[in-house]
Amino acid sequence: MARTLVDPSADSDLRFNNAALAQVGGSIISLHVSEYLLCTYPRLPISVLYAAAYAYNGPKTLQMIGREWGVETAAAPGSEVDPGYLQFSKLQPGAEVRAQVGSTRPNDNFNYRRGISSRVVYDDEFGDTIAKEKDETAPLPTETAYSNFVKAVVGGLYLHAGREAAKSFVKQHVLSRHLELSTLFQFKEPVRELSRLCQREGLDYPTARILSETGRRSRTPVFVVGIYSGNDQLGEGAGSHLSEARIRASVNALKSWYLYSPGSNVPMPSDTEDPHSKPWEPVHIDIGEIII
Repeated sequence: MARTLVDPSADSDLRFNNAALAQVGGSIISLHVSEYLLCTYPRLPISVLYAAAYAYNGPKTLQMIGREWGVETAAAPGSEVDPGYLQFSKLQPGAEVRAQVGSTRPNDNFNYRRGISSRVVYDDEFGDTIAKEKDETAPLPTETAYSNFVKAVVGGLYLHAGREAAKSFVKQHVLSRHLELSTLFQFKEPVRELSRLCQREGLDYPTARILSETGRRSRTPVFVVGIYSGNDQLGEGAGSHLSEARIRASVNALKSWYLYSPGSNVPMPSDTEDPHSKPWEPVHIDIGEIII
């Protein structure tokens, strides 16, 4: 545990810092977060999936977890520091954060456009570029040090207590946090996207119907509009204008589609690592998001 509190920026010796443990723990956390999101919400768009993964195990969230554990930082790293403090070289106020040098992307010097497909293939679990050269001993922000510490704790737990203990730890401390996925969506043309979705799924063209209204001739009218495909209501929204209510209804219909979930007890791929687990049952795999 003392080793997890020593960042490479405080001690460059790999035998005493948490670099190796953080590498293992980060991979384990990313594995369980990714499989949870993909199996529980199989229709999530890639951009929302990246945002959700960052919300669960991004540096800011892991820093919050470390602080909730009561971990405090040392004023400066050194041999006389109490082992219970997190040691790292702090980035001084006003100092410029070093830019990442290079990238692991092939032909990165040509400045190709970074689309969703290339982010899936070449970038990390959050869709961010991976630096080709990185100085582990350079001063770093506090949130990065806390993030490495939490990852190192998970890595140490995996190495000393086993796979199931690490998995249970991630569930209790990371995946147990509430995340409102519906707030992560941003639609540019929801009405058009919904019509394309209905066309792809073989449904009737979506139409808007006024469900109720009040104060049409007043200063504060309210319209409630429903989006229907045939006789099936796909979504409902309210607004001060008919067009606003229609857009909100379309957004709600799209969210209902993308946030489909087979249930909270859906099997995960990592469950099959247990020799006493049930036979693997394939989970739902969606066609993909709508591209406009």
